[in-house]
Amino acid sequence: MARRIAFAVLALITGLLAVVAVPLGLLTAAQDRRDFRVEAGADASALANVAEERIDDGHGTALNRSVASLESQGDRVAVYDAAGRWVAGTRTRPAAAARITVQPPVSAPHSYWARDWIVATTPVVPDSGTGSIGTVELSRSTEPLDHRVLILWGLIGGVSAAGLVAAGIVAIGLARWLSRPITTLASAARELGDGALDTRVRVGAGPPEARRLSMAFNMMAARIESLVQGHQTLMADVSHQVRTPLAALRLRLDLLSQDADEVTAAELAGAQEEIARLARLTNGLLAVARAENTTAPPARVDVAAVARDRVAAWRPAAEERGVALTVTAPRPAGAELGAGHLEQILDNLLANALDALETGGAISVTAGAAGEWARVTVSDNGRGMSGPQQRAAFHRFASGTAGGTGLGLAIVDRLAVANGGSASLSDTPGGGLTVTIELPLRTSAAAGKPASSRRPVSSGTSPSPRDPGDLN
Repeated sequence: MARRIAFAVLALITGLLAVVAVPLGLLTAAQDRRDFRVEAGADASALANVAEERIDDGHGTALNRSVASLESQGDRVAVYDAAGRWVAGTRTRPAAAARITVQPPVSAPHSYWARDWIVATTPVVPDSGTGSIGTVELSRSTEPLDHRVLILWGLIGGVSAAGLVAAGIVAIGLARWLSRPITTLASAARELGDGALDTRVRVGAGPPEARRLSMAFNMMAARIESLVQGHQTLMADVSHQVRTPLAALRLRLDLLSQDADEVTAAELAGAQEEIARLARLTNGLLAVARAENTTAPPARVDVAAVARDRVAAWRPAAEERGVALTVTAPRPAGAELGAGHLEQILDNLLANALDALETGGAISVTAGAAGEWARVTVSDNGRGMSGPQQRAAFHRFASGTAGGTGLGLAIVDRLAVANGGSASLSDTPGGGLTVTIELPLRTSAAAGKPASSRRPVSSGTSPSPRDPGDLN
């Protein structure tokens, strides 16, 4: 921004100087040429008055002195009579002036530019004022004129350069003054997005609009910090207050079922299943809240290695259900994301896939680099999802299985977006569902937003290498 402002100001000043300085120089140079031409013509006319005495009555001492004076200044002077015969001065013209086709005698004053010379001719008129008795031709070098014009352009160029330097200093100072608050705000916004909720900017620098923007940012940051802290406090309260009664209720039901008859035991078993479902729902809600409201610094993660590790951890559970679980991750693919986030994403996806499959099903996991992204796909050949179900799958409580909480894919989506990536659903060729996760290979501004605990959470009912109830 500062560079663009400085360039804009310099371009404006350059344009103004070009509009003012160049025409001024041209006008001044043209005026100097006119003055030089008039001066040469005036000297030729003055010499014609002196030459009249010499041509008219033969007395030419004054003419000789005048000619000698002009020639001592570098001029070339020639006086001709009415027949065009040389009378006094220099017989030969300068080489450039010799190209002039006008030859004496002349009847009226004339002046001509001949490259590096100006030639002024004027008739010698007697005192009677009738006719012309001769011609005076004065050839004057334009070197003094060229020197003055060169000095003029040098002065204009020097003044313009000094003006540009001064304008550049002012433009850079102005650009920094205007852009510094914006740059500071951008940096503070990144820090706030990365989880530094106590980030504030100093108010007092820059234009009034920037100061008002800084004040608004500080108010917003304070409000966000208050809301997030309140949310985190609520999560802690829910975590401790809800789980304890559930654990006590489950224990009491276990004790009652030991001495109950068959009908009562069946009812108590149903109550136990509802308590387990409520526990999973509570754990899932806490996991989504953590994904949206906590922050973990991004770290370099080998997506391929994590995929192989999680498949190895889930393979016993898959074999127990008669489901084939394979992984394709031949080459390392590094991505920047919060530590433990990819493990949590894969655990949720594998748990959901196992819930959707029956014996004989298959799950395929692939991981690798795709352009500027690290891509992970989890495909199954189960019953899949309809179009409306896919569009709602990342919403909370949108479950495609009976008894599911509908939070697994919501957690996956929140974690992927929090790390600057995305999650999408598509149909598996031949039937089933494919979930595609894309994560940036390099750190992006979007990464480092809400993250979650290192412990993965599964919203499904399948047994998992990591118990969903471990989430605190």
